[in-house]
Amino acid sequence: MMHYKEEKEAKKEAFRKYLESSGVLDALTKVLVALYEQNDKPSSALEFVQQKLGGPSVSEYEKVQAELSELQKKYNTLLAAHQETCSELEGLKSSQVPNVAPLSIKDKETTDEEALKEKF
Repeated sequence: MMHYKEEKEAKKEAFRKYLESSGVLDALTKVLVALYEQNDKPSSALEFVQQKLGGPSVSEYEKVQAELSELQKKYNTLLAAHQETCSELEGLKSSQVPNVAPLSIKDKETTDEEALKEKF
């Protein structure tokens, strides 16, 4: 039983050292001191802490969420249009029938000879 308490205390101490070495304790202390020193306490202490730590306010977050939603709708619309255009292009490619049969090598030689004769 005593060993369990010592292990638990050691974990707490290691975590405290981690928070201290990474600067979390200093940052939180500064924010809490700033909140304490406010003459007019903010209506939302949590929002105050979030803003002081660099996070967006609730209204900024909602604005970004709305923008994200709008951009996702635009993306989906553009993606659907792109897919439709690709399908149309594939349809056009497959519906094209060559008007002229490809020339064989012998036909090409004859055509080249006739062209030379016409020039002279």
